[in-house]
Amino acid sequence: MFFLCVCCGCRPQGEKSLYVVDCNGGGDFTTIQACLDALPSKPDAWRTVRIMPGTYREKVTLDVYKDKVAICGAGETPDEVRIVWDDFSGKVVDGYELTTYDSYTFSIQADEVSLERLTVENDAGRVGQAVALETRGDRIRIDRCRLVGDQDTFFTKGYVSRVYVTDSHIEGTTDFIFGPSIVLFDGCTIHCKADSYITAASTTERNKYGYVFRNCRVSTAEGVSKLYLGRPWKSTARTVWLGCELPATIRPEGWHNWRDPARERTSFYAEWRCTGPGADRSGRVAWSHELSDEEAAEYSPESIFAKKTGSEQFHDDWTGHF
Repeated sequence: MFFLCVCCGCRPQGEKSLYVVDCNGGGDFTTIQACLDALPSKPDAWRTVRIMPGTYREKVTLDVYKDKVAICGAGETPDEVRIVWDDFSGKVVDGYELTTYDSYTFSIQADEVSLERLTVENDAGRVGQAVALETRGDRIRIDRCRLVGDQDTFFTKGYVSRVYVTDSHIEGTTDFIFGPSIVLFDGCTIHCKADSYITAASTTERNKYGYVFRNCRVSTAEGVSKLYLGRPWKSTARTVWLGCELPATIRPEGWHNWRDPARERTSFYAEWRCTGPGADRSGRVAWSHELSDEEAAEYSPESIFAKKTGSEQFHDDWTGHF
């Protein structure tokens, strides 16, 4: 299993390794942003940011130089540590109209980052695009977290970026998992709150992998009756569902071409051994695929997170811990 070790590397004597954030005043910082700003740039060893239980109403950015950091909620469940903001596309802040790209609650721009046991939420409501978590860096691990929003909850923004999401809950309405990154969702709950599209991948033509859902469960809010597994934001989008539990609310055709038949020839959408009433492939669009066992075996974490993915060469220092 992919693992980011927060204790690896040698640390010069006297350098700080643990930072504590407590909105009630019991830590080193009362806001997450102040803590992240205090982290060293381009460190040789990992740092840990421990966030004590509470609701942190702030817009947070981990900038590109703050690599090798594990950000951990100190509660027993992700609900106990909540990072919440309410920006959205079209909102005017200090005379500037926001877009999807700056509507995030939390933006992770650095490489080698781990999030654990916390909630990242955009509570702007159903006002259009409003990102909760944005990831830009490479080698990002999200474990036992909750990503909560409506449209565009989780923006996997990095073009040269690999993200591993395990045992987490992601919820939203339209295209609430979207972007170009290579992402493996393992054992996650994908909760749909409206009749719409779950994913909108924009995988680049250089990458063999895009979004891979493995052993995940799709759940729905009351009143939801018509869902698509995905549609191609970019014509070379790639999304695969492996061994997932799919509800009856999945439309028989399964996938949508975003009103562009040309994308049917260049996108790649596939399923393998999914279960539940929504897994019936008899009505699927003809341009989607059912993987063989041999093809499905190529979607292991070792393959997805290898140094080479398609013709895309990632950083040479990727070690691929599993």
